[in-house]
Amino acid sequence: MSCRVSLLSYTPDPDKLVLSAARLCYSETSAEKLFENFEFKNPEKFILDLRQSGHLSTFEHASFTFTIDGLSRVASHQLVRHRIASFSQQSQRYVKMNKLEAVTPESISRNPDALKLYTEQIERSHESYVNLINMGIPAEDARFILPHSWETKIVMTMNARELHHFFSLRTCRRAQWEIQGLARRMLFLVRKAAPLLFNTAGPKCLISKCEEAHPCGRPYKNMDNLFELEDLN
Repeated sequence: MSCRVSLLSYTPDPDKLVLSAARLCYSETSAEKLFENFEFKNPEKFILDLRQSGHLSTFEHASFTFTIDGLSRVASHQLVRHRIASFSQQSQRYVKMNKLEAVTPESISRNPDALKLYTEQIERSHESYVNLINMGIPAEDARFILPHSWETKIVMTMNARELHHFFSLRTCRRAQWEIQGLARRMLFLVRKAAPLLFNTAGPKCLISKCEEAHPCGRPYKNMDNLFELEDLN
């Protein structure tokens, strides 16, 4: 099952905000007037110059909040390593896992014998979880028997600077497949909300150059090539 991602909210006029904040650094005009009298001859180039010069503190003024459903705990453990972000995750202490909801890797789905073994183990784990709950074991202890594949729900907020960093790492082909899919969906959504800010966001093979010690050997040709891997509807 693919995780479901939506852009819940974001800073109004994020492109305009970041451009105005950057212009302030080189202007005698007040910040308020710069925002009110917004005018740029070539905003795309200005954003690109900020990105290439490393003047990314201005990107931190724009933040984006996502809802994520159906992500495995394998992937969520990777996600929370991005520490410049805010996370709220469904608690297995207070929410009982009454319904069997687990992510199945495609490599297992394609192999009938592997899928049978995997499904049996998932079902057995959940059955044991339910039995422990019925024995009076607290949910916070019964959850220990659930697998890493168990689905979770998260609300996450990142600023634009951290999102650029996140996309550079997690849209790379060498990232784990599940978080790759999450990152592609997120990038697709923010490019709609702030096209200028995220025009230069994505894997390093597209934006600059690959820095992996062991590259995949299959660099993306363009952004369409990146998005064609995902059902984004």
